[in-house]
Parts: sequence; structure tokens; C-alpha cells
Amino acid sequence: MTTPTSLDNLHDALEKNSKTLEELHPSEIADILESLPPKQRDKLWQRVEQKEVLPYVNDGVRGELMQDMPPAEVAAATKSMDTDDAVDVLQDLPDEVIEKVLQAMDVQHYRRLTPVLFYPENSAGGLMNTDILVVRTEMTLKMVLRYLRRFDELPEKTDVLMVVDCDNCYRGVLPITDLLINGPKVTVEQVMSTEIDAIEAQLSAHEVARLFEQRDLLSVPVVDEQGILVGRITIDDVVDVIRAEADHNLMGRAGLDEDDDMFAPILTTTRDRALWLGINLGTAFLAAWVIGLFEATLEKLVALAVLMPIVASMGGVAGSQTLTVVIRGMALDQITNTNVPWLLRKELAVSLLNGVVWAVVVAVIATVWFGSVKLGLIIGSAIIINLFFAALAGVLIPLLLRRLSIDPALAGTVILTTVTDMIGFGAFLGLATWGDAPGFNNTYRRG
Repeated sequence: MTTPTSLDNLHDALEKNSKTLEELHPSEIADILESLPPKQRDKLWQRVEQKEVLPYVNDGVRGELMQDMPPAEVAAATKSMDTDDAVDVLQDLPDEVIEKVLQAMDVQHYRRLTPVLFYPENSAGGLMNTDILVVRTEMTLKMVLRYLRRFDELPEKTDVLMVVDCDNCYRGVLPITDLLINGPKVTVEQVMSTEIDAIEAQLSAHEVARLFEQRDLLSVPVVDEQGILVGRITIDDVVDVIRAEADHNLMGRAGLDEDDDMFAPILTTTRDRALWLGINLGTAFLAAWVIGLFEATLEKLVALAVLMPIVASMGGVAGSQTLTVVIRGMALDQITNTNVPWLLRKELAVSLLNGVVWAVVVAVIATVWFGSVKLGLIIGSAIIINLFFAALAGVLIPLLLRRLSIDPALAGTVILTTVTDMIGFGAFLGLATWGDAPGFNNTYRRG
């Protein structure tokens, strides 16, 4: 595991030309590359075994490192990688560069990678590895052992052999342990397991991760639409998917891409962040427009300007709580059309109860602070209203975004903040205006 201390040690090693790099795992070197500014990153990149490190570097940094590599060099680097890792590397390149890299490959390497390249990146086909061991149902275990001894080494993480029939259709798996403990004359069909169902190559990566979690799988076969075995997915591939989804959800809350490079050039980072800052500015103007509708009321009462952020803040936090719960439920496929009404009623009830409790607290504080019971009642009522609509928005916004094929993790927070600000300000200032603001304590009037 790479730590701040190990990063500091590496900086010293780079300065002193030490051999520390030889002692590090490629994944540790990848972590360090991602943690270095551009000049130091380029310096380190020239000193490492690039083909071993490339699979472990995140997409954003990997694209930068590969942009100056000749196609033949990229082809050579992917030759020793697992199929899924090699495909990940190629998919970071522009289409015209991918074509040149494929042309630079030998026939065997080309045939190994091209079937996987046809599948979407975030699908079972895009995750799978085609380096699998296949046996037929009619083979005896003696024949299987003789077949395995022909290999210098088995594919990594081989816990089972894939069993197919004469048409190469998937039939089951033969665990290595069963191969070792049964007699040599027993056939594969007699001892194979049919408990592990194959998954279709078009299944989404998210669904694949969910299946591994639910069924405690270590590996699973992948088939095409005709049921023909085309590859397998192992647990290490699924861990990458889970981590990518977690990074996406975390970064999405700030409107950022999970592959953003922390040490990218200033102009690149500025451009990537400008879009969501612009969107947020637009929503802020909407909230300001609502406040502007009550300009006359605000000019009369300083107390309203002092207390107004409290209403918006309470609604924003309550809405974010609901939004997070719903987005998590959607990610886990726990939200369906049948349970949405129940979930909506529950979240509304929770927000109303919390709204009443905290409205009383805030109303008492406002009454004591500004000496106006009416002001306390108004802000308490505004908090209840805003928390109610915050819960409503927190449930409905991600559902609507998903229906529009927009990522809720990326856009949900911005929209929710706009809703809670507009309703919070509108409710508070609207009630103040409707409640005859001149009746408040004159001490808090302007001039």
C-alpha cells in the first residue's frame, strides 16, 4: 500500500537515482505516478517497466502517458497483459490510434483482443478475459489432467475449468479440487457443477458486480446470445468496477469526473470544472431572482436577511440526505416502481417530523433573539415547508434524471440545491410579506 511516507521516500530516491523502484509492485508505481506533478511524472515514467505499470494507472493519467507512445510500442506493451486489461488500455486511445495499434499486432495477439473490443467497455464482454481453460463433457479426468500438463502455466486465478459440449455451448464448471479428488476414469459430466450460471456478454458491469456480491463468486463464465462460451470474469475485475463506481459517486457530488487527474495542467482542470461552475451560477441566479421578488420586504427588516440562510441550509441538508439514500438504492437496484410510493411517503413523514422538531427550536431562538413571536412562527413554518419539499425533490429528482438517461450522482445535487434554495427563500420571505411585515419589532427596521 502506497502511503505519504512512501511517496516522500520515492521523491528522495528519484533525486539520488536509487534502485527503490525495483522493490515496488507495479500497482504501487501506478499510485505514485498519479501522485506526481507532470515533470516528475514524465521522469519516473521513463524509468519504469511501462507495460507492467499501464494496467494499474487510472484512465485519465494513462491517456496522458500513452499519447506519445508509438503504436508498435503500445501493441508490445499490451501483449503480456490480461485481455481485459489490454482492452482497457486500448479503449483510452482515439479510434484512429486503436486501428494503428491493432495493425501493429501479430495475428495471435490480434485475435485474442478483437472479440472483446466489440463489446461496450462497461459490459460483461468488456470486462471478461478470454484466457480460459475449456474441457468437454465426455472427457475423463485422466484426459483432463493430461491436457493441463501440456501448459507451462495456467491462466491466473484459475479456480475452475469451463465445461462445454460439442457445440462449445456452456454446460457447467469443473472445480480444480474435484479434478484432484476423483478417480481418473470418471467423466467430466459426472463431477462437473451446474450451480454457476453463465452471464450474457451484454450484461452491464454494474449488474455483474451485483451478482458477484450476492452469490460470493470468484469467477463466472460469459456467453454470447447463442450460449457459446466466450470468456470469464474474475473477482479482481469486479473489484475494479466497485471502486470505479464509488469514485464516480464521490466525484459526481462535485460535478467532477472520477478519472480527473489531480496533477493535470492548470488550463485543462480549469476547463473541466468550468461547466459545472457555470451551471451552478445559473441556479444561483434563480435563487437570487426569488429573493429579488421580496426586495421591498427585505429593505424593511434586517432580521429576515439574518435568518434567511438558516431556512435554505436546513432544506439543503434534509434534501441531500434523501437524495443520497435514493441514489444508493438505485445503485443497488433496490428501488422499483412498486416501492417508490412507500419510499416517498416514508421520506415525507421523516422530513415533516424533523421539520416540526427543528422548527420549534429555531422559532424559539428567533423569538428570543429578535423579540418577535410572529417572526419565530414565520421561520418555523418556512422550515417545515422547505423540509417537506426537500424530501419530495430528493426522491423525485434522481428518478426523473434516470428516466432522462442523466446520471443522478452527477446532476442531482445541483438541481436539489436550486429547489431547496428557491422554496426556502420563497416560503420564508413570502410568509413574512403575507404576515404583514411592518408588525415586526421596529428595532430591526432599516433607517
